[in-house]
Amino acid sequence: MTGIDALLAASRAGVHRPGPAEVVAAQARGALVVDTRTEAQRRRQGELPGALVIDRTVLEWRLDPTSDARIPEATGWDVEVVVVCRQGYSSSLAAASLRAIGLHRATDLAGGVEAWLAAGLPVTCGPADVRE
Repeated sequence: MTGIDALLAASRAGVHRPGPAEVVAAQARGALVVDTRTEAQRRRQGELPGALVIDRTVLEWRLDPTSDARIPEATGWDVEVVVVCRQGYSSSLAAASLRAIGLHRATDLAGGVEAWLAAGLPVTCGPADVRE
């Protein structure tokens, strides 16, 4: 099987994708919650409290602890990262890419921000912690 559905299935194979309440717990224990949604999506849906906003186009460089372009929180390969997007599709691919570069604890929020909102969890109107 080929195509995006196969790639998505492969990116999720054997990976626990936490739900919204689990992401809140992960964040409380120090996990990085990384929001890759566009500015327009964040404006419509709200900002996730405590999330770092990193554009998908630079995600790997910002989180690779050996990259000259890393953010300060990218302290090692064992950092727990939960990637978030609107519905949980592109975040699965992003988390798989992070695992491929060595961040073995990278995962994504099942259902994305839409699941977060459906669970009644809070969002804010900003400002976002945008990392460029």
